[in-house]
Amino acid sequence: MDGVRLVASDLDGTLLLPDETVSDRTRAALAAARAAGITVVLVSGRPARSLGPIAERIGVGGMAICANGAVVWDLDSGTMVDYSPLAADLAARLVHALRQAIPGALFAVELERGFGREAGWSDGLVATRPDALEADALELICGPVTKLLVRHPTMAFAEVAERARAAVGDDAVVTWAGLRLVEISAAGVTKAFALERLCRRLGVAPGEVVAVGDMPNDLAMLEWAGTGVAVANAQQSVLDIADEVVPSNIDDGVAVLLERIVAVQAARAR
Repeated sequence: MDGVRLVASDLDGTLLLPDETVSDRTRAALAAARAAGITVVLVSGRPARSLGPIAERIGVGGMAICANGAVVWDLDSGTMVDYSPLAADLAARLVHALRQAIPGALFAVELERGFGREAGWSDGLVATRPDALEADALELICGPVTKLLVRHPTMAFAEVAERARAAVGDDAVVTWAGLRLVEISAAGVTKAFALERLCRRLGVAPGEVVAVGDMPNDLAMLEWAGTGVAVANAQQSVLDIADEVVPSNIDDGVAVLLERIVAVQAARAR
């Protein structure tokens, strides 16, 4: 952990508690890392509109990576710094291909300035914004698409994911952060893609980066960083590729990690 300049942390299931807060210990560890000159970057599949309030609540500012790498967002100014969406024509072709591969699939569309979904999308299981658009997916794709979301009301998730990957092929990136929704981004766009671009802008080398996560959409980021860390509650695929494992999100795993990084660097400075 000597020489770490930047820590990139996933949010849900990694940094955050189930109620979307952090413990006092984690809040203190985040503050100590910043005081030691370590940049903390929040990296999430969430859109910027939902990331901002969470970041403010836990006391983190600066740059954040949203929508699985499609957006780099300045939390302090509330502005977009980088945007890598799916082209509208490609998104429409993917909807056609996915409908053929997964009959009965339901779609939602994350747009630069809003969110739309098909009727029945939430199924009462996920709260949707009152201002969300509702229409057929092809009608919702009226411009570049930040992220395309797919689910099926009855088909097993593993089957949905497998069919989605086969239908999409190399035209886009298929991943997920849970076992309910398949998330589709532009080709090559991952959390690692955005983190690499951000680190290049900041002059930070991969070997100076520690990344921590818990789900398949974190895999590329953990593999790119000099040190990839999984929380103990991570999916097995993440545990398998991690350089090390810290306690779960409920047990302040990211705080444990940050405290160790700060302590190592403080000892070196003495």
